[in-house]
Amino acid sequence: MIKKKKDIITKINLALDEIRPFLKDDGGDIELIELTDDFVVRVKFLGACKSCSMSSMTLKGGVEETIKRRIPEIKEVITIEETIIA
Repeated sequence: MIKKKKDIITKINLALDEIRPFLKDDGGDIELIELTDDFVVRVKFLGACKSCSMSSMTLKGGVEETIKRRIPEIKEVITIEETIIA
């Protein structure tokens, strides 16, 4: 499982590399935070993307779609800002 998870993380980073140029054009970036055991990807928007009103659309329409196309096992992509820490 560890090797498989490592391989999936590599694929996620390759997918993020596809998206990164578009984010950087607008002064932003994205960082992989975690791949959970139940195949949820947690990311963090950086730079201009953190405060952009379009970031939720970018997340679902760009980031999640690109990652799921490369790695169908992924269930969801969320930003750490969406996660409630108790």
